Amino acid sequence: MLFTWHLVDGTSFTSLEEGKMQDFLVGDKQVCLLRKADVVFAFAATCPHAGARFCDGWLDAQGRLVCPLHKYRFDPANGRNTSGEGYKLKTYPVEIREDYIYIGL
Repeated sequence: MLFTWHLVDGTSFTSLEEGKMQDFLVGDKQVCLLRKADVVFAFAATCPHAGARFCDGWLDAQGRLVCPLHKYRFDPANGRNTSGEGYKLKTYPVEIREDYIYIGL
Protein backbone atom coordinates (compact mmCIF):
# COMPACT_ATOMS: atom_id res chain seq x y z
CA MET A 1 0.00 0.00 0.00
CA LEU A 2 1.33 3.43 -0.91
CA PHE A 3 1.05 6.30 1.53
CA THR A 4 1.57 10.01 1.27
CA TRP A 5 3.57 11.00 4.34
CA HIS A 6 2.49 14.14 6.20
CA LEU A 7 4.39 16.00 8.89
CA VAL A 8 2.32 16.53 12.03
CA ASP A 9 2.57 20.27 12.67
CA GLY A 10 2.59 21.57 16.22
CA THR A 11 4.27 18.65 17.97
CA SER A 12 7.30 16.41 18.04
CA PHE A 13 7.95 12.97 19.48
CA THR A 14 9.59 14.36 22.61
CA SER A 15 6.87 16.97 23.18
CA LEU A 16 4.00 14.48 22.81
CA GLU A 17 2.80 13.68 26.32
CA GLU A 18 2.95 9.97 27.09
CA GLY A 19 -0.40 8.27 27.67
CA LYS A 20 -2.48 11.26 26.53
CA MET A 21 -4.51 11.26 23.32
CA GLN A 22 -4.25 14.46 21.28
CA ASP A 23 -6.05 15.60 18.09
CA PHE A 24 -4.19 16.99 15.09
CA LEU A 25 -5.20 17.98 11.58
CA VAL A 26 -3.00 15.91 9.27
CA GLY A 27 -3.53 16.55 5.59
CA ASP A 28 -7.31 16.79 5.42
CA LYS A 29 -7.99 14.31 8.26
CA GLN A 30 -8.50 14.79 11.96
CA VAL A 31 -6.12 12.26 13.54
CA CYS A 32 -5.56 11.33 17.15
CA LEU A 33 -2.04 10.57 18.36
CA LEU A 34 -1.06 8.55 21.39
CA ARG A 35 2.46 8.05 22.69
CA LYS A 36 3.11 4.91 24.71
CA ALA A 37 6.77 4.60 25.74
CA ASP A 38 8.80 4.73 22.51
CA VAL A 39 5.86 4.19 20.13
CA VAL A 40 3.40 6.67 18.64
CA PHE A 41 0.03 5.40 17.44
CA ALA A 42 -2.16 7.32 15.00
CA PHE A 43 -5.86 6.63 14.52
CA ALA A 44 -9.11 8.31 13.53
CA ALA A 45 -10.03 11.02 16.01
CA THR A 46 -13.62 9.81 16.30
CA CYS A 47 -15.16 6.50 17.27
CA PRO A 48 -16.45 4.45 14.30
CA HIS A 49 -19.66 3.66 16.21
CA ALA A 50 -21.19 7.04 17.04
CA GLY A 51 -18.49 9.64 16.30
CA ALA A 52 -17.44 10.52 19.85
CA ARG A 53 -14.02 12.22 20.17
CA PHE A 54 -11.36 9.83 21.44
CA CYS A 55 -9.48 12.71 23.06
CA ASP A 56 -12.40 12.95 25.47
CA GLY A 57 -11.89 9.27 26.34
CA TRP A 58 -9.11 7.52 28.24
CA LEU A 59 -6.82 4.50 28.28
CA ASP A 60 -7.84 1.49 30.32
CA ALA A 61 -5.45 -0.57 32.47
CA GLN A 62 -4.51 -2.70 29.42
CA GLY A 63 -3.65 0.38 27.33
CA ARG A 64 -6.76 0.19 25.14
CA LEU A 65 -8.57 3.30 23.92
CA VAL A 66 -11.94 3.78 25.61
CA CYS A 67 -14.63 5.73 23.79
CA PRO A 68 -16.19 8.29 26.16
CA LEU A 69 -19.72 7.78 24.81
CA HIS A 70 -20.42 4.03 25.02
CA LYS A 71 -17.15 2.74 26.54
CA TYR A 72 -16.21 0.67 23.47
CA ARG A 73 -12.54 -0.33 23.61
CA PHE A 74 -10.00 -0.42 20.80
CA ASP A 75 -6.41 -1.56 20.40
CA PRO A 76 -4.41 1.53 19.31
CA ALA A 77 -1.92 -0.60 17.33
CA ASN A 78 -4.40 -2.16 14.91
CA GLY A 79 -7.82 -0.58 15.58
CA ARG A 80 -9.38 -3.89 16.62
CA ASN A 81 -12.47 -3.54 18.78
CA THR A 82 -11.63 -5.48 21.94
CA SER A 83 -14.99 -5.17 23.71
CA GLY A 84 -16.88 -7.25 21.14
CA GLU A 85 -19.10 -4.82 19.25
CA GLY A 86 -17.45 -5.52 15.88
CA TYR A 87 -16.36 -2.01 14.90
CA LYS A 88 -12.87 -1.29 13.51
CA LEU A 89 -11.03 1.93 14.21
CA LYS A 90 -9.04 3.36 11.28
CA THR A 91 -5.32 3.42 12.10
CA TYR A 92 -2.45 5.08 10.25
CA PRO A 93 1.25 4.25 9.95
CA VAL A 94 3.67 6.48 11.85
CA GLU A 95 7.31 7.30 11.24
CA ILE A 96 9.56 9.30 13.55
CA ARG A 97 12.23 11.20 11.63
CA GLU A 98 14.69 13.21 13.71
CA ASP A 99 12.04 13.77 16.42
CA TYR A 100 9.37 14.83 13.87
CA ILE A 101 6.21 12.75 13.53
CA TYR A 102 4.99 11.74 10.07
CA ILE A 103 1.67 10.03 9.37
CA GLY A 104 0.97 7.98 6.25
CA LEU A 105 -2.41 8.72 4.70
